[in-house]
Amino acid sequence: MEASNSFVVVANRLPVDMTVHPDGSYSISPSPGGLVTGLSPVLEQHRGCWVGWPGTVDVAPEPFRTDTGVLLHPVKLTSSDFEGFYEGFSNATLWPLFHDLIVQPVYNTDWWQAFREVNLKFAEAVAQVSAPNATVWVQDYQLLLVPGILRQLRPDLKIGFFLHIPFPSPDLFRQLPWREEIVRGMLGADLVGFHLIQNAENFLALTKQVAGTAGSHTGQPDELEVHGTAKVRELGAYIRTPDARNVGVGAFPISIDVSAFGKASKSSVLNLLNDLGNPETTFLGVDRLDYTKGILQRLLAFEQLLEAGALDPEKAVLLQVATPSRERIDHYRVSRSQVEEAVGRINGRFGRMGHPVVHYLHRSLPKSELQILYSAADVMLVTPFKDGMNLVAKEYVANHRDGNGALVLSEFAGAAAELSGAYLCNPFDLESVKRQMVAAVYDLRQNPASARARMLANSEQVYSHDVNVWANSFLDCLKEAGENAKA
Repeated sequence: MEASNSFVVVANRLPVDMTVHPDGSYSISPSPGGLVTGLSPVLEQHRGCWVGWPGTVDVAPEPFRTDTGVLLHPVKLTSSDFEGFYEGFSNATLWPLFHDLIVQPVYNTDWWQAFREVNLKFAEAVAQVSAPNATVWVQDYQLLLVPGILRQLRPDLKIGFFLHIPFPSPDLFRQLPWREEIVRGMLGADLVGFHLIQNAENFLALTKQVAGTAGSHTGQPDELEVHGTAKVRELGAYIRTPDARNVGVGAFPISIDVSAFGKASKSSVLNLLNDLGNPETTFLGVDRLDYTKGILQRLLAFEQLLEAGALDPEKAVLLQVATPSRERIDHYRVSRSQVEEAVGRINGRFGRMGHPVVHYLHRSLPKSELQILYSAADVMLVTPFKDGMNLVAKEYVANHRDGNGALVLSEFAGAAAELSGAYLCNPFDLESVKRQMVAAVYDLRQNPASARARMLANSEQVYSHDVNVWANSFLDCLKEAGENAKA
């Protein structure tokens, strides 16, 4: 394929879902998400290219253009690639390590080899489609080695890397047997972006400690700015690498496309509430079924509040949407079993015929249905043990621009740094979760002016710092970093 694309995004997944049918044919449907909505306008403007895996093994379509002119360039993975690279190293090694060892990472040399080989496949695909001096934006932890490989294959490229999950403290990261290679891969970029200043500080500190990657640093960690919130153009810090390049490091909190959210129709909300038994208080959780999300803990908190009489099972319900996720990995299967056991136990104890107190859905829902759930929920429960950002919290806020509703939010979610009106809890402490659930309900019922002020503060933050601010801030800083790379 001709290398004619001046702007290229590379991510583990393409922004489409590919389904292979029994006769060997396949169908492709859009798979919109926060990343897609944030990057699509830029790709469309530049008639850019998105490189990624189509979601199927051993088969991939030829490159094709979307209706808006964006070129999708599939990367073909074998079943062995998928098992070692994705299920293995990405999600059984890096994911738990980057989420502060909520479960023990597995350090498997075969998985590491698969990770290296697949990152090479992605990098070679990007090198093939990128025009001279193109801008390439590499996304997330599955592709940590791509910037470094690209730097060798195509030194003319301007390369940005963004990590969408937390970056751990150096003490944790140094457990990784392949720590030098990973950091060198990241330092192949001109700009490395994180959601939070703390993540950027962790990375800066690590590069001073890991042999073979350390360079000189300009700018101190406490001087880092949050791009896209402060709307500053100056980079927070540079790392001077051993090959005499300046790598910019900064914090860029991702957000959502607020234009896609708003109150659902009154009739659809009333119909849902009627199906739920017209409760006085509706709690809502929407998560991937992942052990980092704290779903079980919020169920236990809800159960204990019912048991203590702080919530009336005739007047309160909890609706939990748990999207299937990585179900072949042991820890995910265990998480699902624990969650579903808790749902059954709570309904057995406090529900009655035709009136469960927990309504549980283990499937994905389209955005139109999520809008109804967000609009109907009095209290949104977002209680992860650790989260890079958590866009569900922002989606709920965007649906309540009128100031109704309340958000109970883990202090360990990246969104907690921005949503000052949330009821912050410690998800490791059930008493903290329970206390904030009760506080949210109390304010909604007894102190509505305070509850409304809190939600309006959240809304102002989300609407003034949307996904376009995030994307434009990063790309502006990447342009600046690229110009300073050889300074």
